[in-house]
Amino acid sequence: MFGEPVINLKNTKVGRFITFEGGEGGGKSTQTRLLQDTLTSIGVKSILTREPGGSVGAEEIRELIVSGSSDRWDPLTELCLLYAARRDHWLKLIKPNLEQGIWVISDRFADSSIVYQGYAGDIELDTVLNIHNVVLGDVWPDLTIVLDLPPEVGLERSNKRDTANNSKDTRFEKRELRFHKLLREGFQYLQNKSPDRICVIDGAKTIKEVELEVFSVIQKRFVGLK
Repeated sequence: MFGEPVINLKNTKVGRFITFEGGEGGGKSTQTRLLQDTLTSIGVKSILTREPGGSVGAEEIRELIVSGSSDRWDPLTELCLLYAARRDHWLKLIKPNLEQGIWVISDRFADSSIVYQGYAGDIELDTVLNIHNVVLGDVWPDLTIVLDLPPEVGLERSNKRDTANNSKDTRFEKRELRFHKLLREGFQYLQNKSPDRICVIDGAKTIKEVELEVFSVIQKRFVGLK
């Protein structure tokens, strides 16, 4: 219902598309970097990217999405902006690298839109999926890892990070706690709907514990990876 892998796993000449999802402060950026380091150590070429953003055009749209007041956009406008950025990201960065056999590791992708603007927002899930089908067709990651964390803990982490970095990309963090609780429910809901693609890992574990569990999941998913 919510996507199957777009890449044939038997085709070793094509890269793998792995995404990390979850609420704010779950450690996605850290784990994407650690995964790339591990893949590099075993001879697998990969790139890191993120959403919103990733390509030149998508990064320009990102500035409209992540900055400003929490009510800057209504959910449908926000969703349309995200999918405009996502299409550019897919066409200009993700797809070309996969076709060259390079693995793509992304901090967020389409599941975030289903949860943020759909499950926790005001847009029907069918509407989000219809827009996805128009913009990207059957494009979904090969594997999605959700880093699960109580929203109170995640927000505390993200607030400390944003303060330390003097970040202005805090539009979503400003939303009420109820919204963040719905985000957590939403990602769990997606995992129940697409268990073959989506794996949930406890983000409250240590960074090293999460790193090892992530790679264990990937080794099982992509048989033959040492």
